[in-house]
Amino acid sequence: MLIAGFVLFSLIPPSLTAQTDQPETQLRVAEVAAHMNFLAADELRGRRTGSEGIMIAARYISAQYASHGLEFAPGMDSWYQDVPYAEVTPPESGSLSYEDELFEHGEDMLFLSSPELDLNKQKYVFAGYGAKTDEQNDYEDLDVSGKVVIAYLGLPGQEDPGAVLGSISDKRKWAKEEGAIGLIELYRLRFPWGFAKRYFGTPRISLDESAEDDNPDFFYGWIQDNQGKVGEYFLENDEGKMNLACSGSDKRTFSSPNVIGYLEGSNPELKEEVIVVSAHYDHVGVGEQGGGRYTKEDSIFNGARDNAFGTVAVLSAAKSFAQNPPARSVLFIALSGEEIGLLGSRYYAEHPVYPLNKTVFNVNTDGAGYAVTDAVSVIGYGRTNIDNQIDAGAQAFDMKVIANPAPEQGLFDRSDNVNFAAKGVPAINVAPGLQSFNREISKYYHQVTDNPETVDMDYLLVYCQTVTHIARLIADTPEAPVWIEGDKYEEAAKALYGE
Repeated sequence: MLIAGFVLFSLIPPSLTAQTDQPETQLRVAEVAAHMNFLAADELRGRRTGSEGIMIAARYISAQYASHGLEFAPGMDSWYQDVPYAEVTPPESGSLSYEDELFEHGEDMLFLSSPELDLNKQKYVFAGYGAKTDEQNDYEDLDVSGKVVIAYLGLPGQEDPGAVLGSISDKRKWAKEEGAIGLIELYRLRFPWGFAKRYFGTPRISLDESAEDDNPDFFYGWIQDNQGKVGEYFLENDEGKMNLACSGSDKRTFSSPNVIGYLEGSNPELKEEVIVVSAHYDHVGVGEQGGGRYTKEDSIFNGARDNAFGTVAVLSAAKSFAQNPPARSVLFIALSGEEIGLLGSRYYAEHPVYPLNKTVFNVNTDGAGYAVTDAVSVIGYGRTNIDNQIDAGAQAFDMKVIANPAPEQGLFDRSDNVNFAAKGVPAINVAPGLQSFNREISKYYHQVTDNPETVDMDYLLVYCQTVTHIARLIADTPEAPVWIEGDKYEEAAKALYGE
């Protein structure tokens, strides 16, 4: 998770400072350190989604669930929700041309996925943003059947690159539904095109939708348009013909699980409702996979802070809750695929093992690291009606609350909590304490230096206790939490819960 910018400390009412007598007080440094030292060990090779290392982590997490007496989630016969992934290796060569304009793959355009192509005078249609939402349907008066759709990258109003890239799957789906044979988007992100070529011109992992895909030969790519001239052409020439050639991409499919444990609640009236306590347990792998600097001596991105830290908090919550179950039932979910696009949580949101309309809250824990050890950061503070529970949970362990650090960064939408929120489930992300994305954070974030021996284990303990107690207070709240009126996810919640 990327965190940058300044933070504001929330004002905590002095009336909420009582210490807790719950079993989270019995957690010990030795056990959280043992979890950290295992999950961030060199032997797990950076826990990249799809690797042997992440499966070792999955087995460890499930063994911990079992040791605490958790059960399989209702309807499941194991701890694992297998998430289908596809790794696509881009084509070696390709081109797109119209009139006197020629775009070469790897230079000023990219085919991100494509079969072998040799199309001459292929019809295209410009479809604006190619949106097909309740607010905007760019296909309403267009016939794109058998044609290539040209569209701006992203959806109207999107500025955060994560949200823009997150819309790709939906836009591909909409174009396919309309009968298009391919989608080419105009790249206008503020990230330099050279970065995009290096990052997206290498093998990329996405959810494997082939089982539900009625058009496997659909192709997708980008044209560089940072100056807007390409967009101007297609605005003036919204229908026409182009030539496309491509050597074709390769695809490898695999699965990597979400690890799910279930604990039944103690209140007969509330136990049919669940809260989800989640963290992603994947990281970025080894060497060039990691995206950061590495050496011959150390090429393993161990991911102690991001996100063995959060995974240890989930395991700690599982132990404490098992000793004294809260009113509501709890799903503990270690999510795969976060580092490659929040994919494990997206898959769960689309294929929940427990009905989403009975899922009343998500406490996610994920961060880039910490710079202060007397606070936790809460991203989403003030957006639901459970701020008192957040404050009380932190105060019980003498922690301050850093409310919504760096709001200009749109951090709420950049971790797994957003996939629950998008479905309407109230959610927060609890992260380790920081005041800015400063040198202390950058020294470890997605670096080979993020090793367990650099972690303040005393802070890890109190962090786990705080996250656990916040989750407990939410799970014990008599009324189901709700979004604050006017929040961007309020309408999704009304649709989900039938309000």
